[in-house]
Amino acid sequence: MKTISMVVWNEFLNDARVLKEAQTLQSAGYQLIVHALHTPGVTEEIEILASNVHVVRVARSPLWKLRKRKRLEAERNAAEKSGQAKSQHQKVAAPPPETFVRQLLKLVARLWTHAGLAIQLVRSRPDAIHAHDVNVLPTAWLAAKIARVPLVYDAHEISTDREGYQAFRGLVGWLEKKLMPRAAGTITTTDARAKFFARAYGIPRPLVLQNRPRLVKVENSNRIREELGLVEPWPIVLYQGGLQPGRGLPRLVEAAASVPNAYFVFIGGGRQAAELHELTAELGLEERVRFIPTVALSELPSYTTSADIGVQPIENTCLNHFTTDSNKLFEYVIAGLPVVASQLPEIGKVVRNHDLGLLVPPGDTAALADAIRRLVESAELRAYYRAKAEQAAESLNWEAQEQALVELYERILPVSRVAREGR
Repeated sequence: MKTISMVVWNEFLNDARVLKEAQTLQSAGYQLIVHALHTPGVTEEIEILASNVHVVRVARSPLWKLRKRKRLEAERNAAEKSGQAKSQHQKVAAPPPETFVRQLLKLVARLWTHAGLAIQLVRSRPDAIHAHDVNVLPTAWLAAKIARVPLVYDAHEISTDREGYQAFRGLVGWLEKKLMPRAAGTITTTDARAKFFARAYGIPRPLVLQNRPRLVKVENSNRIREELGLVEPWPIVLYQGGLQPGRGLPRLVEAAASVPNAYFVFIGGGRQAAELHELTAELGLEERVRFIPTVALSELPSYTTSADIGVQPIENTCLNHFTTDSNKLFEYVIAGLPVVASQLPEIGKVVRNHDLGLLVPPGDTAALADAIRRLVESAELRAYYRAKAEQAAESLNWEAQEQALVELYERILPVSRVAREGR
């Protein structure tokens, strides 16, 4: 059995795309090992998932034992002081300022972690190494060179023009230009991104695997309504995903003020969480705008299906946003939700081609509120788009495209076997 070693720069707890790819290849007869980051007290260093995908995690710091002890002590102290759950409107404490020494220590720890990932990748004796995003591309390329196996690069984002990456865009572009043409196979998430990578780096157009969920049938429920204690029979407008800048979330809270007789629910966490809580309080919307922290992937569909409208108000702040089609958009479709989404090329193509809901200009709060209001006030319109979503779900799912990933590896690995047997 051939072994494929995937590598990610996260803890591999809620990475739906990587999990689906690993499960698909495992089902196709490969042995999958996912190399990820280990946070003491949060993750296991070695884990075998139900699908027989193996997970090997590397600690984020050489001082991980000390970090684990400190973490447990901090948790005990917090429990003693708290005595009760935090209020959803409690402000998040600002992190301590970054000093030069602190930045240097973080750099050393990160390099140590990359070295640990590279060592684990080589030790796994893979037949191919699969890098998920640019954070781990150099590490995966080095390990592939040492192990003399092909590299597959899966670019989830356009990181040269992405929220939060502006300071690193030159380095990212240089790395991708040097290493992407050396990959035996490349993958990305939308047609627009595939076109960008092909033109920017002079490579064949990458395989497109959209961020679609599996086709999971979940019975309709009242999970959100019951968990939050929502007493009015109003429609639930849902945003699920990271609470991050550039996703139009403050505008969504502002739009809620103009859409009465509806609940607005955010599921997820991120850097913008405190800002959104504060804005909700300022506008006096605490009863209608509610928040649920990040939930496990296995639990998310039951939350999604208990809503009435799915919203994706992402803004055109960078090329990465401009070219996205959004995993949450497909999650809404699988759950049968009518959608209100930003009129960007890839998102617009999906919504228009399948008649899934209403498109609004990105960044236009009034248009966003008007579109949501139309769906809130018309049960007939919601029912129409729900039927369209249920129909589209039969084709806009992971199973409909996963064979392309298997075929990519069928092309790559026979070459790898001949090369390795000839050593």
